[in-house]
Amino acid sequence: MSDPTAPATVIDLAEARRDRLHDIHEARLLEVRKAFEKAFPLPEPPPKKPRSKKKSRKR
Repeated sequence: MSDPTAPATVIDLAEARRDRLHDIHEARLLEVRKAFEKAFPLPEPPPKKPRSKKKSRKR
């Protein structure tokens, strides 16, 4: 009798390649995004003023 062993894991090379390319593109995108933010910083939004509640007039 043979011992039940785990079946050999099949590696999908196409999926592994897609993952690597995704990681490379993601790193490049983050690098470009940081450079863009450094060159063109977004202005800080002005502080919001608290709204005063107006009393409605009854008709």
